[in-house]
Amino acid sequence: MNISGIHHVAVICSNYEVSKVFYTDILGLEVVKETYRQERDSYKLDLAVGGVYQIELFSFPNPPERATNPEAAGLRHLAFRVENLQKEIERLKEKGIPAEPVRIDDLTGKRFTFFKDPDGLPLELYEG
Repeated sequence: MNISGIHHVAVICSNYEVSKVFYTDILGLEVVKETYRQERDSYKLDLAVGGVYQIELFSFPNPPERATNPEAAGLRHLAFRVENLQKEIERLKEKGIPAEPVRIDDLTGKRFTFFKDPDGLPLELYEG
């Protein structure tokens, strides 16, 4: 295999409108394309992160809840790189989104924190 990068990350939400506002208005991701698929009763929202298309936000009728927090088998969390961690934590706080206390990565010495999307998906802000 010759993998050259990550094409996208797919996220299924339980309330499309709430998650759309969270990912676009709160996190500031850019809408590339929004599609309603009538045969699936499902929306697909393509979002760009830092000018590069990377996240697909899906709605499906009655999706099952996430098993547990980050330690469940499967995707653990989604991490976003930021230049100034404290500034971004303050922006989240202004919008009513709590973040965990800042931690230091034992291997890199970089600072990071976790917060959650409307469905409880763990999201990370990683400074660097």
